[in-house]
Amino acid sequence: MKLENKVAIITGGAGGIGFGIATAYVKEGAIVAIVDFNQQAGEVAIEKLKEISPQSIFIQADLSDHLTLPSIVEKVVQTFGKLDILVNNAHASRMKPFEETTKEDLDLSFGTGFYPTFYLMQAALPHLKETKGKVVNFASGAGINGDVNQVSYAAAKEAIRAVTRVAANEWGQYGITCNLISPIAKTPGIEQWAEEHPDFYKAMLSKNPLGRLGDPEKDIGRTAVFLASEDSDYITGQTLMVDGGSIKLR
Repeated sequence: MKLENKVAIITGGAGGIGFGIATAYVKEGAIVAIVDFNQQAGEVAIEKLKEISPQSIFIQADLSDHLTLPSIVEKVVQTFGKLDILVNNAHASRMKPFEETTKEDLDLSFGTGFYPTFYLMQAALPHLKETKGKVVNFASGAGINGDVNQVSYAAAKEAIRAVTRVAANEWGQYGITCNLISPIAKTPGIEQWAEEHPDFYKAMLSKNPLGRLGDPEKDIGRTAVFLASEDSDYITGQTLMVDGGSIKLR
């Protein structure tokens, strides 16, 4: 029970990687607040999680409404008395060639990915100071490699990497660690992308030494457990490539 009685916020927690992390967390004893725009998916997800962690809650929220983001943190702290872990997983974007990418495309990616990560970190900081908490953010090989047709997504993900490293340097004095996961996982979104872009999918898989997509709970979720537990107390500011070896950072 590596996360026993730890309180965690997980954005995008109603499905895919977010739900995989939430499941891995509650199995390790955590109380989770999953945040998602999709009311129906959130209600289904929280019922599954409550079978393991009855105190866990679902918060329906539009993360692009940035003025409301501090209220998410406040609700969790008021409900459970503290905050130990912040996982910024949610992100929406559109795939387009560089020359076709518009301000609206950039606004979508930054508005659902970068800005919620930034503002939730700011709102969570006073509470994470009290618990010597953990921040787990999400990077992407799209940003690290500069994948084609991913300019808006890649830009936002690299911005998230930048502010995570800054926070790691500034917040280390409080015992807070801030790290990133760069994943490849078998999610509904990836499966849809694979159907729409089979050549890109085959090329991605051909560069994976382990020859498979990660499991949202067993592969990505277990890594997120490690980064939220005391086992990672001496790791901060790092990007962990949980991608089957597809990218090897130097």
